[in-house]
Amino acid sequence: MSTVFDLLNRIQKSPGMYLGYPSVSGLFMLLNGYEIARSELGAELTEEEEQFYEEFQPWLQNKLEVKSVTSWAKLIMLSCHDEKTGFEKFFELLDEFRHREETTDLMSA
Repeated sequence: MSTVFDLLNRIQKSPGMYLGYPSVSGLFMLLNGYEIARSELGAELTEEEEQFYEEFQPWLQNKLEVKSVTSWAKLIMLSCHDEKTGFEKFFELLDEFRHREETTDLMSA
């Protein structure tokens, strides 16, 4: 079974095929549906997927210095003028999030 990151790679390359058009809000809804579907099928998330679903929101709040209970999609939209820009910003932030431990390790060395 592919992971959420495999799906995200496909979405980033062909957003129209999955979302109709590049939209951070649409992406948020699709990812929530993906998580629910996997749960309903009894397919456990990988450790990296669990980190994304549990830690991306708090990491983003800390990065943006925003205290809020709103979705990560809406947090991203606080600094973007449209959904397409938010969609592109999500992938920049996701890359940074996924490499945060490497960055911390390099800074500690």
